[in-house]
Amino acid sequence: MSQHQIVIPTKDKLFNLGEFSLRRPGNMITAVILVVGFVLTFIRFTQGIGSITNLSDTQPWGMWIGFDLLCGVCLAAGGYFTTVACYVMGMKHFHSAVRPAVTTAFLGYAFVVFALLYDLGHPLRLPYMFFFPGTTSVLFEVGLCVATYLTVLFIEFSVAPMEWLACKFPFLKKWRKVVVRCTIILTIFGVCLSTLHQSSLGALYLIAPGKLHPLWYSPFMPMFFFVSSMAAGCSMVIFEGMWAHKGVHHYMDETHLREADEVVFSFSKAGAFILFGYFMLKLIDMLVQANLPYLCSGYGLWWLVEMLFFVLMPALLYAKGSRDRNIKLCRFASANAVLGIVLNRFNVSMIAFNYTLPADERYFPSIWEVCISIFVVTLIVTVYRFIVYHMPVLYEHPDFKDAH
Repeated sequence: MSQHQIVIPTKDKLFNLGEFSLRRPGNMITAVILVVGFVLTFIRFTQGIGSITNLSDTQPWGMWIGFDLLCGVCLAAGGYFTTVACYVMGMKHFHSAVRPAVTTAFLGYAFVVFALLYDLGHPLRLPYMFFFPGTTSVLFEVGLCVATYLTVLFIEFSVAPMEWLACKFPFLKKWRKVVVRCTIILTIFGVCLSTLHQSSLGALYLIAPGKLHPLWYSPFMPMFFFVSSMAAGCSMVIFEGMWAHKGVHHYMDETHLREADEVVFSFSKAGAFILFGYFMLKLIDMLVQANLPYLCSGYGLWWLVEMLFFVLMPALLYAKGSRDRNIKLCRFASANAVLGIVLNRFNVSMIAFNYTLPADERYFPSIWEVCISIFVVTLIVTVYRFIVYHMPVLYEHPDFKDAH
C-alpha cells in the first residue's frame, strides 16, 4: 500500500480485518490485554468489587474514578473545543480535525460510562438517577450532562458510519443530511453541556475540604476543572494527531495532511494562552487562600512540580513551538500537557486526598485496578482503529464531498 493511498470500503467489501491480524506483535499484545481484561471483568462482577480493588469506606473512589472518569472526561474535551473553533468561531481551516476530535470524544465518553459500571457493579444502577433524580446533587448534574452530551456526540459522530454504510443502505443518505444540517445546533448544545459537567466534576470535591490538601482544595475548583479541560482539549487534538500520523498515516487524504501542521500550530497558540491563564489563576488562588506556608512541606514541593513542570513548562513550549513553527516541540508540549492533566486529576482524587491519614492507611490502587484501566484504554484504541480503518474519519468520502 502506498503512503497516501486512501482505503475506502466498497459495496463488495465493507470490512477490512487484515489490520487486526494476530501475526502482528502489536495485535498479539492487544489480544492478551483484552483477554486478561475480560477475565478480570468476570471476576469483578461475580466475586464483588472487593475481589480486585483496594477501595474502602475511607476511600470509596479510587483509580477508576480518578483515571477512567476524571481523566477520561477531561481528555475527551477535544470534541467540543474543535467543533466550537470550526463551526461557531468560523475557523474553517480546522475542518479536517473535527471528525477525528469528535470520534475520540465520543469513544472517550462512551468508555467513561462503560468504566463506571466497574464502580457501580450492577448495569441497571446506571439509569437510576433518571428515575429517582436528586436535583440538588452535583453528581446528578454530572450524570445527566454526561448522558446528554454522549447522545449529542453520538449524533455528531453518526455521520461517518452512515457514509460508510450508505452503499448498502441508501436510506442513510437522507438521515445524514438531517444530521449535517443540525451541526451548529448540536455544537452549541454540546459546548453548553461540556461547560456544565467539566466544571461540576471539580465541584464534586467541594464537599471534602478536610480531606483534600489545601493546595489543591479551592472554592474555585469548578472553574479550574473547566479551564484545564480546555487545555486538555487542544492538547489531545495535537497528541492524537501525532500518533495517528505514525500509525494510520496511509488513511489520511491530501487535505488532512496539508492542514495538519496548521492545526498543530494554531492549537499550540491556544494551549499556551490557556495554560498561562490557568497557571496564574492557580497562583493567585494559592496566595489569596494564604497557602504559601504549605510550599515548604512535601506536598508543597509536589504542588510546585505539578505547576512548574506540567503547567508552566508546556505553556512555554507551546509558545516557543508555535512561534518558531517547530512541530516536534509542539507535539512534545502536548504530551507534557496531557501528562500534567492526568497528574492533576490523580492529585485531586488520590494523592492529595485523605492526606492526614497514616501512610499504612492510605489508598493505593491494586494491580488489578491498574489492569482494568489498561484494558479500558486498549478497548478504546481498538475500537478507534476499527473506525479509522473503515469509516471516513481521516479522509473525505468521494460520495460526500460536503461532509467535512
